[in-house]
Amino acid sequence: MRKKIVAIGLVLLLTAAAVPLFSGGQKEGAVETKTVAVVTPYMANATTAFVIERFKDYATQEGWKVTVSDTAGDFNLLVSRIQDAVAQSVDAVVLGMGDPVQMTKGLEAAEQAGIPVFGLDAGVTDGVLLNVTSDNTDLGTKSAQALAEGIGKKGNVILFTHDPHPGVRERAVGAVKTLEKYPDIKIIERIHIEVPGPVENARKNMEDLLTAYPKAGSIAGVWAGWDEPAFGATQAIEKAGRGDEIKVVGIDGTDFAKAEILKGGPFIASVKQDFDGMARDLVALIKDYFAGTKPSKKWYKINGKLITPENAAQ
Repeated sequence: MRKKIVAIGLVLLLTAAAVPLFSGGQKEGAVETKTVAVVTPYMANATTAFVIERFKDYATQEGWKVTVSDTAGDFNLLVSRIQDAVAQSVDAVVLGMGDPVQMTKGLEAAEQAGIPVFGLDAGVTDGVLLNVTSDNTDLGTKSAQALAEGIGKKGNVILFTHDPHPGVRERAVGAVKTLEKYPDIKIIERIHIEVPGPVENARKNMEDLLTAYPKAGSIAGVWAGWDEPAFGATQAIEKAGRGDEIKVVGIDGTDFAKAEILKGGPFIASVKQDFDGMARDLVALIKDYFAGTKPSKKWYKINGKLITPENAAQ
């Protein structure tokens, strides 16, 4: 009986001694699991979904826990999602596209809590540590140059834009500067494309434009800030039987854009963005930040590649 009591006492003593080795349910010396909250208004967009999924894959490989919240274009809800992430004491917030200028209250909450905010093809403002994106001016320049050459450097052009996205806004600036170099090219309309539903919205807008400009040659080209509205415009142009008359360019280098380019129809070019590279580079920068290394700059830009019938099958 005495031996049994001694044995029980030893077990209790060892158990009590083990308690200080744990803190908050986590063993001392163990690698802390980082939590990253990704918030986006554009998950319905194919390229947004792709780059966020790639980010999630690379982050998971680092052992981080990643959550993704989509607000379907609702920026007020996006602010609430950032505030929710702050309340949950995440280690970092990632803005998956969207203009951070529209998220001021959420960014202020993160800054007050000492939680870093990173941009993934978004933008930079107070409260955003850095942004990894394409060189959007270059994307706009390359796509507009392809359109100018495709229409013989003359004719009326329509722009399909989406100013709430800082990247698309910057592409439009590059496109306009490029097209303005040609005295025989005139920008006659600048149309805002709604998100979600950019393909349908662009198709409807293009149908209205074709009705407003019915004469052959009244529209020479359509520049779109990304591939989905370019695809919608192409559908409307083909349906109207004006595919030989009007040329279309987009940006992103999506698979469906490549397929259209290879068909030899109105859709003549796109510019492929390196979304995988963006995701990979952002994870590396966040990892460095967690390790105590601050970023050396605010903007990290990656060049795009022009896609034409000559290389669309590659």
